[in-house]
Amino acid sequence: MYQAYLQIVIEHLEKLVESQAEAIRETATMVADALAENKSVYTFGSGHSQLIAREIAQRAGGLAPIFHLPDPIWGMVERIEGYGDILLQQYPIKSGEVIFVISNSGRNPEPIEVAMGAKEKGLKVIAVTSLAHSKSVASRHSSGKRLFEIAHVVLDTGTPLGDAAMDFEGLPMKAGALSTILGAAIMNAVMVEVIQLMLDRGLSPPVLISANVDGSDEHNAEIMGRYSGMDWAPKFFF
Repeated sequence: MYQAYLQIVIEHLEKLVESQAEAIRETATMVADALAENKSVYTFGSGHSQLIAREIAQRAGGLAPIFHLPDPIWGMVERIEGYGDILLQQYPIKSGEVIFVISNSGRNPEPIEVAMGAKEKGLKVIAVTSLAHSKSVASRHSSGKRLFEIAHVVLDTGTPLGDAAMDFEGLPMKAGALSTILGAAIMNAVMVEVIQLMLDRGLSPPVLISANVDGSDEHNAEIMGRYSGMDWAPKFFF
């Protein structure tokens, strides 16, 4: 059975190559523009989407400064309206920056409010979501909007409704989740495109090296030292 699951994963990844090409390039341009102007990039997700939000932040082979905005209670109140607004107020985001807001269903108030609040503050909002799921359900926010209806750009993972991808004989529900794998893949696809765009512009991409590679400590300290003036960063991210 595991072979069938892995084959489904491969098929969905192959679909991303063409279906999301334009959105990946558009997003990468926004991120490259922000980094070229010494502006920050943020990621936010609640529940399991927080795993995807952490995927490109402060990691080996990743770019700095990309900061994860954590949800301290891991989406336990993601359906409660007003919490996203309060959470976003804790972070000094600024106009001209970029934020990835990740939500597979795109229907819950918390990510919707984070996206709305960031957009009002002048950030470029990138939604990482499943249009197949989101378009088949109603918003749980009083605005009636879903995440994809707020964002400047939508990265559609193509995850099926309900996330699970496989049927089992004798089991009334599907299993075999896809959203984390597909979300992480599309986020990393954007990052490598950003790196190439920066190189094409004659810029030096601030790529971090694994802490488990000799010489990485010095390299990473130099990279992160460029952003030490962000007096809020140590409190929230390091």
